[in-house]
Amino acid sequence: MNYVLASASPRRRELLKQILPEFEIVPAESGEEVNISLFPEQMACALAERKCDEVFAKRPDCTVIGCDTVVAFNGETLGKPADRDDATRTLKMLSGKTHFVITAVCVRNKYKKACEFDKTEVRFNVLSDEFIRIYVDGGSPLDKAGSYGIQDGGLVKEYFGSYTNVVGLPVTLTKKLLEKVSLDE
Repeated sequence: MNYVLASASPRRRELLKQILPEFEIVPAESGEEVNISLFPEQMACALAERKCDEVFAKRPDCTVIGCDTVVAFNGETLGKPADRDDATRTLKMLSGKTHFVITAVCVRNKYKKACEFDKTEVRFNVLSDEFIRIYVDGGSPLDKAGSYGIQDGGLVKEYFGSYTNVVGLPVTLTKKLLEKVSLDE
C-alpha cells in the first residue's frame, strides 16, 4: 500500500519518516475555515478529516494521512497567525500561561477511515517584548498554530503529554491509526 501525507509541513514530513520509510507528499488545498462553535478537539478533527478526504479523492488507491493542529487557550481556538501582528498578539497572550495543543490525525484508505486527536498541556515561559519581536522577525511563528514551534528555544517552560503532538504529528497516535486502518486490508 502506498502512503500519502496530505500536508506540506516539513515538520510533519520528518516525524512521519520515523514510522513510514516511504510516502508521498500531496498537500491539501482546502482552507482552514471551520464552524467556530465547535470545541477545539472537534475543530481539529473536522479539519484533519477534510484534508484527508480531499487528498483521498485524488488518490483513492493510497492510504492518506491528514492532520491539523490547533491551540486552545481560555476558550479561544488559535490556528496559524494571519500576519506578524497576530503572531505578536498571540505570543503576548500565551506568555507565562498554560494552554493546550490538539493535533488531530485522520487516516483513510479504501477499506476504512479513522480520526482521533492527541492533546498536550504546554506552559510558556514569560516572554519579553524584545524576545517576541526577535522571534516574530525571524519568521518562525507565521506557519504554526499558536504562533510558535516547541522546537524553537526559549518559549516553552514545560509540557505534559506528547512532544511530537505539539510539533504537529503525534507519532504514537499516527502509528496506532495506520495499524487500525490496515487491519481490514
